Amino acid sequence: MSEANRKLKVLFLCTGNSCRSQMAEGWARKLKGKEIDAYSAGVEPHGINKLAVKAMAEAGVDISCQRSKHVDELRNIEFDYVISVCGHANETCPAFGGKTRRLHVGFDDPPALAKCASTDAEAMTHYRRVRDQIRRFIEQLPDSLTTNEGTNHV
Repeated sequence: MSEANRKLKVLFLCTGNSCRSQMAEGWARKLKGKEIDAYSAGVEPHGINKLAVKAMAEAGVDISCQRSKHVDELRNIEFDYVISVCGHANETCPAFGGKTRRLHVGFDDPPALAKCASTDAEAMTHYRRVRDQIRRFIEQLPDSLTTNEGTNHV
C-alpha cells in the first residue's frame, strides 16, 4: 500500500482503558475504518465497563469483543498518533518514539459522573452524553489531526 493510501495508526489512551478510549476505538472502527487503524489502551487497565458497552450498543456499535489492555502491549506498533482522552493518561503517557504525534482531547469520565446515580438507567445519561461527544470528535478525523496538533479539550 502506498504511503498516500496507508491507514493512519491511532491509539486512544486513557487511564483504565475501560470506557472513553474503548468508545473512541469503537467509533473509529465503525466510522473511519477505511482511513484509521484504531487501537485503545490504558496506563492502568481496569477491564471494559459494562455500561460503556451498553451505551455503544444503543448507538449501533458493538465493543463487547474489545478488551482492556495495558499500553505496553502495543509497544511494537508504530503509531501515527496517540490521543489521550483523559487528563491522567495525558500526564502519565509513556514516550513514543519515531514519527508518533501526541494529542490530548479530554472527555468527562462517565463512571466518575455516575457514582451518585441510584440506578443504571440514571447512570446511562452520563455514558450517552460522553459517547456522543466522542462520536463528534471521531467524525472530524483524520482531518482534525493535522489542523489541531497539540492539546485540545472537549
